[in-house]
Amino acid sequence: MTTTSPRSDITLVPMTDDHAPAVLAIYRQGIDEGNATFETTAPPWSAFDTAKLVAHRFVALERRGRVVGWTAVSPVSTRPAYAGVVEHSVYVCPTARGTGVGRALLEALVVSTEKAGIWTIQAGVFPENAASLALHEAVGFRVLGRRERVARHHGVWRDVLLVERRSPVVG
Repeated sequence: MTTTSPRSDITLVPMTDDHAPAVLAIYRQGIDEGNATFETTAPPWSAFDTAKLVAHRFVALERRGRVVGWTAVSPVSTRPAYAGVVEHSVYVCPTARGTGVGRALLEALVVSTEKAGIWTIQAGVFPENAASLALHEAVGFRVLGRRERVARHHGVWRDVLLVERRSPVVG
């Protein structure tokens, strides 16, 4: 699946091993900023690659082929009852934020997962990450609730908002 985003200068393509350095660099930027994830280091590509479903991971490329964002999903459980539920991540490099890249990536993810019969996409978002919350709301996600003091991040207890998008066509 190669698609053009609403931005004519951005193309979405399936994530491959060739994108690994850029994907992990963007992930590290998000980690270093402190409001994207509880992770403190990016995993090696082999662990990242194994954890993400190949059919539902995309990168956004600018005109010169530079990766400016990515999205991917992981299954939430190996139990058959949860086969239609995934947890996703979406990361955009700082220079491309606020330009529609994140929205294009999430919209492509919705199309991909619905075609595969996935009925729920979910994620945990720090309440302080207002841009991520606004992006998710714009693509049809809703906040289900707050997990208070769910884990420590750099020694500080952090809350997480559980966001979810239920497919209106699957399920």
